[in-house]
Amino acid sequence: MALNNPYSAYQKTGINTASQGKLVVLLYEGAVKQLALASSLFEADGSMKAKNIEAYGKAVAKAKNIIAELEVSLDMEKGGDIAKNLMSLYVFFNEQLMSAAINRDKSKIDTVHKMMKDLCESWQKIAATASAPKPTEKLINIQG
Repeated sequence: MALNNPYSAYQKTGINTASQGKLVVLLYEGAVKQLALASSLFEADGSMKAKNIEAYGKAVAKAKNIIAELEVSLDMEKGGDIAKNLMSLYVFFNEQLMSAAINRDKSKIDTVHKMMKDLCESWQKIAATASAPKPTEKLINIQG
């Protein structure tokens, strides 16, 4: 019987207990990581070694899958203009990544990477603010 990987179990517990905002942050962080990996597989002259092609395809596919997950998580009824704008961005990202995957275009990977990184940083701030106690909330009542 194989033993479970403790790190994997820890990650799974973290995901299962994360707030909705933290889950969005985790998705963005995953996409940013995959896009950084895809970009790093290019040579300085913009070419790609044959041995890196498979890893590049996998990284781009993972980023596209994460963006698809972000798309389906949008609440278009309650989200208003923000949800519509995010959907437009996600569609743009997918178009750019599809082209980048086919043409091995580093500039498109880097464009999406930068935009996703900026969005990730914004979501990190939102998630931190949402999970921080409000000034009127008391974490521990020390008065007896």
